[in-house]
Amino acid sequence: MTERSKSFRVFKFGGASVKDAPALRNLASILSSCKGQSLVIVVSAMGKTTNALEQLIALRTAKDDAFHEAFHKLKQYHSDIIEALFPRSAHPVREEAEALFSSLWTALHSLEMDKQAYYDQVVVFGELLSTCIVRHFLVLEGIEVQWLDARDYVITDKQFMNATVDWDETERRIGALKPSAEQGVTLLTQGFIGSAGKGLSTTLGREGSDYTAAIFAWCLDALDVVIWKDVPGLLNADPKRFDKVVKLEQISYGEAIELAYYGATIIHPKTLKPLQNKKIPLKVQSFHDPRLPPSLISEQTSFDPLIPSVIVKDNQVLVSISPRDFSFMNENNLHKLFSLFDEINLSIHLMQTSALSLSVCTDQSEEKLNILFQKLAPRFVMKYNTGLHLLTIRHYNQSMIDKLTEGREILLEQRSRVTAQYVIR
Repeated sequence: MTERSKSFRVFKFGGASVKDAPALRNLASILSSCKGQSLVIVVSAMGKTTNALEQLIALRTAKDDAFHEAFHKLKQYHSDIIEALFPRSAHPVREEAEALFSSLWTALHSLEMDKQAYYDQVVVFGELLSTCIVRHFLVLEGIEVQWLDARDYVITDKQFMNATVDWDETERRIGALKPSAEQGVTLLTQGFIGSAGKGLSTTLGREGSDYTAAIFAWCLDALDVVIWKDVPGLLNADPKRFDKVVKLEQISYGEAIELAYYGATIIHPKTLKPLQNKKIPLKVQSFHDPRLPPSLISEQTSFDPLIPSVIVKDNQVLVSISPRDFSFMNENNLHKLFSLFDEINLSIHLMQTSALSLSVCTDQSEEKLNILFQKLAPRFVMKYNTGLHLLTIRHYNQSMIDKLTEGREILLEQRSRVTAQYVIR
């Protein structure tokens, strides 16, 4: 028997998959059909809980009177799910959830730390609450699970809000779980969160639960990773934006990484590389209809160019930067500019250089742009347009370009043999 054949499968369930009592019943039904398999279940915060926690942080920081009402609303949301799932009033889930909300209250009132560190100490409670409720419900449904605190296993640096994984220590800790695979156990843990030690929680970046699933899979030499979504699989466009979308039955790791890089939200950008390195297949499967075949991401490249994919990023800004002196946009100036972009964590989605200027398309963040303008003003002239969209078409054809840009003002265009991008208004 090979090492891989004795290994775990890793299932990741996002916020929509645990947003209410019917969703949790569906989750339990999916897991019931996998009895006898060794599973790692990675769970996100319930519904829009992370957004609610971010609102609580903003209200508390601003000393806004609406803070107490928002806290009660979040607590009531989880209490309503508990009431729907656990009819017995004395069930221990209530006491555990109450303790977590008490700890959340304390974390929210610990304002003396750095803003980003403060954020991470608060938002982790979304995942801790969801896995508390999920664990107790699965046991109630006859599915025995072992609960793990991901902060004991995913070890990171102190780059709060977007921590970097310490792969050696993380592999040592998660790898110790490998023998459990032979017993067919089900492990339940949190996505998105980790620890920098000494009681400091960290997070892996928004939508980081996919990344957590890949981390566990890599460390455990998993059979595969299944990401359960409220869509039939990988789609070639956002169904909320486009009427006619096509399911991508199979694409390669490389193609999926490119789509993630350009902004496709179905897979977290950092998720795919660990899986590619160990050739662990990733499947995107329908949470609502598990009978549907999943989309498969693997080594196979033959499917890549068959179906064009469309990605639209909203709330973009186009910034054009030129030197004030007699210099050109040479290597020295580019080095200074990109060092500053890195310093303020400004992600560049598209760039174009000429002899006299650099144009970049980035997310419209007033805070970051103000810092950029202040630091560059002495040496550079800047012009910008806001409220734009970045349209990306992989495996494009001219008719698709014409259709998607019709009636739009194109401010910047860039094409390669495979990808066409347009900054449009």
